[in-house]
Amino acid sequence: MNKPVKNPRGPVMARPNKKLKKGTFGRFLKLLFSFYKVPLILVFICIILNAIATACPSIFQRNVIDTVSLAIEEMAKGATAQEMMAKYFPQISVYILILACIYLVGLISAFIQTRTMATITQGSLHRFRTLMFGKMQKLPIKYFDRNPRGEIMSRYTNDIDALRQLISQSIPQVITTSIILLTVTTMMLVMSFWMALVVILGVVAMTITSRIIGGSGAKHFKRQQESLGDAEGYIEEMINGQKVVKVFNFEPKSKQKFDELNSTLCKHATMANTRANTLMPIMNNIGHILYAVLVFVGTLLIGKSNLSLETIFNGPALFTIGTAVAFLGLSKQFTNNVSQLSQQANAIIMGLAGAERVFELLDEEPEVDNGYVTLVDAQEDENGNIVEANKHTGMWAWKHPHGDGTVTYTKLTGDVRLNEVDFGYVEDKIVLHDISIYAEPGQKIAFVGATGAGKTTITNLLNRFYDIADGKIRYDGININKIKKDDLRRSLGIVLQDVNLFTGTVMDNIRYGKLDATDEECIEAAKLANAHSFIEMLPDGYNTMLTGSGGGLSQGQRQLISIARAAVADPPVMILDEATSSIDTRTESIVSAGMDSLMKGRTVFVIAHRLSTIKNSDVIMVLDKGRIIERGSHDDLIAQKGKYYQLYTGVFELD
Repeated sequence: MNKPVKNPRGPVMARPNKKLKKGTFGRFLKLLFSFYKVPLILVFICIILNAIATACPSIFQRNVIDTVSLAIEEMAKGATAQEMMAKYFPQISVYILILACIYLVGLISAFIQTRTMATITQGSLHRFRTLMFGKMQKLPIKYFDRNPRGEIMSRYTNDIDALRQLISQSIPQVITTSIILLTVTTMMLVMSFWMALVVILGVVAMTITSRIIGGSGAKHFKRQQESLGDAEGYIEEMINGQKVVKVFNFEPKSKQKFDELNSTLCKHATMANTRANTLMPIMNNIGHILYAVLVFVGTLLIGKSNLSLETIFNGPALFTIGTAVAFLGLSKQFTNNVSQLSQQANAIIMGLAGAERVFELLDEEPEVDNGYVTLVDAQEDENGNIVEANKHTGMWAWKHPHGDGTVTYTKLTGDVRLNEVDFGYVEDKIVLHDISIYAEPGQKIAFVGATGAGKTTITNLLNRFYDIADGKIRYDGININKIKKDDLRRSLGIVLQDVNLFTGTVMDNIRYGKLDATDEECIEAAKLANAHSFIEMLPDGYNTMLTGSGGGLSQGQRQLISIARAAVADPPVMILDEATSSIDTRTESIVSAGMDSLMKGRTVFVIAHRLSTIKNSDVIMVLDKGRIIERGSHDDLIAQKGKYYQLYTGVFELD
C-alpha cells in the first residue's frame, strides 16, 4: 500500500502504479502536427517513397533471376553466350536501370526525411519545454509546495528525452515499417498465395509471442519514469541540504533512503527492459525458423502451378526459382520489420510514459485570477481628483471599472484589513480561525507566536498565494479578490528569511524588484538598504556575477541585497518574514537599519522570533494555534502580563 507523504502545506499522495492513460498518443500526435504540419507531411511522403524503394526491388530481382534462368536453359540446348547476351541483356539492363532509379529515389527520400526530422525533433522539444515552463509560471504556490523540485525537473530532462526518442526514431520507424509491411505483403500476394500463407502463420506466432512477453511493458516503463523522478527529487533535496546532512551525521540514513528509491527504480527499469530486450532475440529466432520453413515449402513448389494475384489477372504460370528467391528476400524483410515493430513498441511506450508526465504538468489547474481592478500610475487633476497618468509620478491608484462603464480611481495608501478570516491548506483542516487585523497606512504590525501558529500563512493570504475559506480581506477598501493578482503583488514588497538570489550580476538581482529600474535607481535602493558599501567592495562592484544563490556572500549580505530588491520596487506595503532570524547580532543591526529605512512611510507586516526587533511596532499580535490571543503595543501587552509578557520577560528568543 502506498503511504501518503507528509507535507506542511497539505498531503502529497504517493502515485499509484497505473497503466498509460488512453488518448495520450492521439493528443501527442495532434500537438506535434500543430507544431510542424507541412514538414510532417513532407516526412510522410518521404517515408512512403523510402518504404516502396525498400520493398519493390524484390520484383525486379525475381525478373532478373527468371530471365537469367531462361538464358541458362537455352544455352543448355545449344545457344551461345553471345546470342543470349544479345537477346536478354537489354531486358536485364532495363531492370537494373529501374532498380537503380528506385534506390536513388529511396536515398534522396531518406536524406530529406533525416534532415527534416532533425528540425522537427529539436523544434518540438523546444516547444514542449516552452509550454511546460510557461505553464509552470501560471501554477499556484501549492503545486510547488506539494511536488519536489527534482521530480518537476525530471519532467524537463528524462521525460523530454523520452519524447526525443519517440519523435526522432520510434514514430518514423513505425510508420516506415508499417508501410514496408503493407508493400511487402502486397508483393508476396502478387508472387504466391501459398508462401504468403506460411508467412502470415509465422506472423501470428510472432504477434502472440509479442503480446505475451511485452504485454506488461507499458506499466513497467510508466513506473520506471515515475521512480526516476522520485530518485532525482531526493538527490536534489540531499544536495541542497548537504550541510545539514553532514552536521547531523545523516549520511547513513540518507544513503539508506536513496538505496530504497534506487532499488525501486532498478526493479522497475529491470522489469521493463527485460521484457524489451528478451522480445527481440525471440522474434528473430521465430523469423529464422519461418525462413527455413519457407525454403522447404518453396522447394516443393518449384515447377508446380502457382496461385497468386499475378496468375489471377495474367493467367496460369509456374512457381519459378526467381519467385522462390525473391519471396525469401521478401519474407526476411517482413520478419525483420515485424521484429523492429515489436522493439519500437517498447520505445513508444516509454515515450508515451514521458508524454503523459509532461501532459500531467500541462494539465495542472493554473492559478485562478478573476480580478479586474488594476494598479496604475496616477496624479491629481486641477480639481484634486485622482486620474490616471501616462508616466510614473510616484503615486499609484487602483483602477476600478464598473458594470455601467464608469471607472473610479482609489489612491493606493496601504490600508489593509482582514475581517473574520478562516483558512486551511486542506479544506477539512482549518489552520486560521476568525483572524481580524486592521493595518492603517504607515502602521507597523508585528506577528509573534510559535512555529506553526499561522504567522507566515497570514502573509501568504495577503499575497493571494492562497485564497481564504471565509471572511474578507480588503486593500484600500477593495476586496482583494477583485484585484488582479499581478497588480496586487506589485503593490507588496516582501523580504524572506530564506533569500533567493539568481545567477546574474548584483545589479540584475536588485533589478528583479522592478525590471525597468535604471542603474541609478538600483544604487539608490542599495544605499537605502545599507547594502551599497559592501557591494562597492566586491570584485566588480554592482557587476559582480553571483551564482549558486549568492554562495560567495554572507547571509547578511545576501539579505541586504534582498532588501534592496524590495526597496527598488518602492511598494506601499512591506512584508518582512523573519528577515533577521538567521544572522548574527552585529549583522542584524546593519540589516535592521536597512529595513528601518525601507519601512518609513509604509504599512509593514513583520514576523519575528526576536522580540527585541518589534518593540517599536504599532500593534503586536500574538498567535497561538491559528488564533489571535493578544493584541496591542509592546507596553500594553507587557502591562497585560499575558503570553507576550511571559515570552518577553522569560525567554527573549521565541521557540
